[in-house]
Amino acid sequence: MSTPLGQWLMSEAPLSRRQAVLGSLYRGVRAIFANPTALAGLFIVALLVVMAVFAPWFAMGQSPLSQDLAQRLAAPSPEHWFGTDELGRDIYARTLYGARVTLTIVVLVSVVVVPIGLAVGTVAGYFGGWVDAVLMRVTDIFLAFPRLVLALAFAAALGPGIENAVIAISLTSWPAYARIARSETLAIARSDFIQSVVLQGASTGRILFRHVVPLCLSSVIVRLTLDMAGIILTAAGLGFLGLGAQPPTAEWGAMVSSGRDVILDQWWVATIPGLAIFIVSLGFNLLGDGLRDVFDPKSR
Repeated sequence: MSTPLGQWLMSEAPLSRRQAVLGSLYRGVRAIFANPTALAGLFIVALLVVMAVFAPWFAMGQSPLSQDLAQRLAAPSPEHWFGTDELGRDIYARTLYGARVTLTIVVLVSVVVVPIGLAVGTVAGYFGGWVDAVLMRVTDIFLAFPRLVLALAFAAALGPGIENAVIAISLTSWPAYARIARSETLAIARSDFIQSVVLQGASTGRILFRHVVPLCLSSVIVRLTLDMAGIILTAAGLGFLGLGAQPPTAEWGAMVSSGRDVILDQWWVATIPGLAIFIVSLGFNLLGDGLRDVFDPKSR
């Protein structure tokens, strides 16, 4: 890009913080679009977002909740593209609206686990000593249990529902981000520019929020993108067991559960939402791998 704007964004000696931030974002976007893996994953994730936002338009008048027992377990047809379930509900419409539930869970879990993981990891890595020991031992306790088993335990204790499923998944997901943030902070805290900021009299809070956290954020975002598939599968597992979204809400895991008894004769009931889970999980994995190639210097 040889335009003045491109030269300004690609400058190796930015003259302001705004120019440095925008230049970094511009380089990242260019690198993502130059990476086929990241681009494929981004396309799938963008398709998920579009499906979730414009589900009523894509459903073309079909309701995910309306029942027609005369059409129960109907095979795919021009009227019902993906067939109907055991209550005569259109599976195509329910799959579209199920994308909303999946996207909601992913966003809410991300909003919860990233701040918690960054807070615990940066504080432990920066202060060290007994603070590091206590916080990391708490983190180790959560890491000692398989994530799905621990999420099932929390969900069973809290009760069924999307909100409780988000809490259960979040409680089992934050330790990995705390570990990453701690390892990044241990290296950053010993750097010369942090020592210079300390000598200038900056407070601990300013050092953590203005200098340490932004430098940890890229690694955490890459890990979050790679974990999205696990979050989706855990949410689907909770829905499959009746601990996630409750009927009549359209949720992919619950849809697979409702079709497991007729999987041999009416395969579309469970297969369609199962394929949706697979494709979206694959998309997040591809995007995460691509972002790791773009932002992780060790992988270059």
